[in-house]
Amino acid sequence: MIKSPYLTEEHHLFRQTIREFIAKELQPHFAEWEKNKEIPRWAWEKMGEMGYLGICHEEAYGGLQADMFSNVVFNEELSRSLNSGFAIAMAVHIYMATNHISHAGSPTQKEKYLAPAIAGKKIAALGMSEPHVGSNVKGLKTTAKLDGDHYVVNGSKIFITNGYYADYMTLCCMTDEGLSLLIVDLDSPGVSRNKLEKIGWWSSDTAEVFFEDVRVPKENLLGEAGKGFYYLSESLQMERLVLAMNSVGLMDGVWDITMQYMQEREAFGKPLAKMQALRHRMAQIKSELESVRQLIYHTAWQIDNGVFAVNECSMCKLLSAELHTRFVDECLQMFGGYGYMEEYPIAQVYRDARCAPIIGGTSEIMKEIIAKMSIDGVEYKKAY
Repeated sequence: MIKSPYLTEEHHLFRQTIREFIAKELQPHFAEWEKNKEIPRWAWEKMGEMGYLGICHEEAYGGLQADMFSNVVFNEELSRSLNSGFAIAMAVHIYMATNHISHAGSPTQKEKYLAPAIAGKKIAALGMSEPHVGSNVKGLKTTAKLDGDHYVVNGSKIFITNGYYADYMTLCCMTDEGLSLLIVDLDSPGVSRNKLEKIGWWSSDTAEVFFEDVRVPKENLLGEAGKGFYYLSESLQMERLVLAMNSVGLMDGVWDITMQYMQEREAFGKPLAKMQALRHRMAQIKSELESVRQLIYHTAWQIDNGVFAVNECSMCKLLSAELHTRFVDECLQMFGGYGYMEEYPIAQVYRDARCAPIIGGTSEIMKEIIAKMSIDGVEYKKAY
């Protein structure tokens, strides 16, 4: 990997620690998780014991409260292990579902929901996407009507990562004041779930979740009622940057296994890595990978210095996701027929890659955000 001025010796040591932990404690079980389409509870607890589930959260609740580039390294290494289902399950739990509690939650909410999530004792999901609504969060149909000391929730969510096995959900819903966020215990009466089957990301669970007259204590309201859109707008920037980090880490892992294969596999009397047509294709995508990495690192540096980098986060997500799918396709081609065989890791990675330009806002949504800011002069302000 090309050295970066953003990373210190401590970051490199942290990377090695994470890499060794994943290789020793988790990677031997990846095939089983893919087969069972579930990450067992003990794995969440292992991640919690290491402090990784609270890497960006407050120390007071068990988090590491690590700096931005420790988060960069962490997310790169999650995906470098080549199990995208595992990586996305952890990323959603840490940066999407619990992020709002960390920023807008009360001390009571943090003790009840954030602390056990950091410890790996509770799994969290974010309930945003809905059937027939797509990317328009202002058009959500799930409602929460105040009735005495409770909100009564009705509606449904779809494509919810961690949704089938999660203990609670940070729910996006419409209250009388507008879009709001509620913490909903998913064992509540009136909640039902349907596990969805996907092309890839088999280790992670994805669900459709239904709410029928679900009573949620009003103290489970996150922050202020009606401020949900602003909370989401801010959190989505970190979400998209994290997804970009994951894409880069995945491409690093794919590069490694492809280079190993190309050095070992011979055709016409020499290794594939020595064939000009193939090595030049790899040189091209490697150059694109490093250019995207530098944009991500620069954007992470901006956020670390207080910049609300909406435009740059959208660019990172757009470029990394589009390269992600093309990068994996190019690498699979180097394997020839073996790349199409399930026994080779590149086959799983190929299945998983297609979701990159969809999750966290499609490439089309990213382009529209970039166009609004770069062409129309639209500006976005921080909510927290």
